[in-house]
Amino acid sequence: MDIAAPAPAAAPAPVTLPSRSRMRAEVLIVLGLSLGQTAIYAAIRLIERYMDTAPIASQSTTLNPSRSSIDWIDLIRQVLGIGFALVPVALALYLLSQHGASSRVRLGLVGPARRWWGDVGWGVVLAASIGLPGLALYAISRALGQTVRIDTSGLPDMWWSATILLLSAAAAGVLEEFVVVGFVLTRLRDMGRSPWTAIVIAALLRGAYHLYQGWPMALGNVAMGLVFGWVYVRRGRLAPLVLAHWTLDAVAFIGPEVVPHAWLEALGVV
Repeated sequence: MDIAAPAPAAAPAPVTLPSRSRMRAEVLIVLGLSLGQTAIYAAIRLIERYMDTAPIASQSTTLNPSRSSIDWIDLIRQVLGIGFALVPVALALYLLSQHGASSRVRLGLVGPARRWWGDVGWGVVLAASIGLPGLALYAISRALGQTVRIDTSGLPDMWWSATILLLSAAAAGVLEEFVVVGFVLTRLRDMGRSPWTAIVIAALLRGAYHLYQGWPMALGNVAMGLVFGWVYVRRGRLAPLVLAHWTLDAVAFIGPEVVPHAWLEALGVV
């Protein structure tokens, strides 16, 4: 299918792009401060898991660990961690806004209310189409012994825990979609990469920083990246991806706290 012609929210003003060498440096700097660094550590962690004497299926990872035994210090550190995690997003937006460009226009974060309602609809569709197969993939890969047990919350049972989990899900959606799709994929296209080449590279990056969970989940995230990248290039709107990602993570983070444990065991996800 030809995806060379995106559907932008508004006709952007002419943009003078930086040189290819500068754009390449920008991508490396943003990734080095954020998800590129995470991808390298995730790859090393996967190697470490397979070298461990315990099988990978008996290992676990906690996505939202407690940061202090003192409750109010834990809360402060959680909020600070979420805030500082979004600094690379601010850098990416700043770089996309150089030379008279508008990052909001380039990422499709403009338009009338009907466009935003359309984003909501697409976000819900994406979340459903990715979430259910993702849950099945996790259960199957756990049964095959190739994925670690994922504990989505290590927070104490406090009044603020659910709020932090929802904010953490939102921060993950903003960070990953703005950096991987909004910045990296856009810059790759600015450097002359074809749409599908840019989509594949961005999807492989998405899979790489999920390697710590096991290779099946990394492949699942590559598939998610291909779908998200295709939707972004076709529609020229980033908001549906952020909404879908937040929905997926919010359900994953909050779900185990409210769904009966027996149900999770029956689904094979614990």
